[in-house]
Amino acid sequence: MAGAPSMEQAEASQAYKSQGDFRFPLVVLTSLFFMWGFLTCLNDILIPYLKNLFDLSYTQAMLVQFCFFGAYFIVSIPAGALVGKIGYQKGIITGLIIASIGCFLFYPSASLASYNMFLIALFVMASGITILQVSANPYVSALGPAETASSRLTMTQAFNSLGTTVAPFFGSWLILSTMPHGDDVTDAAVAAAALSPAEQASAVQMPYVMLAVALVILALVFLFLKLPLLGIKDNGEAQSQATSVFSGGAWSQRHLVLGAVGIFVYVGAEVGIGSFLISFLTQADIGGYTEAEAAKYIAYYFGGAMVGRFIGALVMQKIAAGKVLAFNAVSACVLVAIAIASSGHTAMWALIFVGLCNSIMFPTIFSLALQNLKQHTSQGSGILCLAIVGGAIVPLLQGVMADNLGVQMAFILPLVCYAYIGFYGLSGSKPRLS
Repeated sequence: MAGAPSMEQAEASQAYKSQGDFRFPLVVLTSLFFMWGFLTCLNDILIPYLKNLFDLSYTQAMLVQFCFFGAYFIVSIPAGALVGKIGYQKGIITGLIIASIGCFLFYPSASLASYNMFLIALFVMASGITILQVSANPYVSALGPAETASSRLTMTQAFNSLGTTVAPFFGSWLILSTMPHGDDVTDAAVAAAALSPAEQASAVQMPYVMLAVALVILALVFLFLKLPLLGIKDNGEAQSQATSVFSGGAWSQRHLVLGAVGIFVYVGAEVGIGSFLISFLTQADIGGYTEAEAAKYIAYYFGGAMVGRFIGALVMQKIAAGKVLAFNAVSACVLVAIAIASSGHTAMWALIFVGLCNSIMFPTIFSLALQNLKQHTSQGSGILCLAIVGGAIVPLLQGVMADNLGVQMAFILPLVCYAYIGFYGLSGSKPRLS
């Protein structure tokens, strides 16, 4: 999702031909996409856990996403400059090490029962993931013939979605299963409630230490892998591209600017719904589930997005991308409205099925926004990547609404976001000068 420095496809293809068969490195690289999807989705498990542990308001709990996605905005440009200096392979190793440090920081955060330290750990972990994304995407293009680069990128993105689908089961089993729920008076719940905050927080220590170790192992693997020696040759050019994101010709393109808003509200809506899904499903008039039971339904939400990508790819061969985007956005609006206005399993499944509508939104908005930018394409891509900060801002605003209006009514904000995406698909995505 984060932007990557530009790379000549011919150079990638030549590196492939001259340096051998990279099928095994591609498999290892694909694991990175799985890992950062996995780690990102675990935030949806952490939010109800930390909210219960530290007795947080919804606004305070949404600082989890604020710190995580805020790192994309803060670190993205410096990450591009860093990778421009040290190259893609070292960038991957650096990203893995930083992400592993963030995971290791969960151990002292839990020992001290400090919410602020948890937020710092999340920021560090997300910073590493940002560097990973800036580094890894170009390597996917490099590890094979140029003519099949698109299919390799599609495959790796599918594994990213697989990570978001698997993570809820992992989090439910190892983290949320330790939480006492509502009026639960079982022996296990009584015992859990009697523990100190530090003892209760220990449930997140081993899962994140395990993830940290896995990231370190991956860093060691990449340290010894023989990969194409690709990187930015002109460091000055890389630096100028990084600083030009905030000024230049791309800002005169109306469809790009509106597309950046589209990326902002899309990421915000997707993350916001995922962040509140457990809280929504645990409500007595919706599902009445425990947190551990509700967490498993997040897999359906993100699994729908994974399935929808394949359906959308086929549909968009016959129907214009803007129309498909608008259809999905309107469908999402209808489903969110049903979730707000109804109750029970009707509201529950309506919200979960929004995941299916999300499937094609990010890549479609991204590609529509970059239409006809020509020499400004690189700058436009950087602008769109920074717009991912919507994942930090929108859930936080939704948290404020949840504290004042209730969880169910707070979904009005994602509904407005999807309405804007519908406008963008029908009208705002058409290229013309502002």
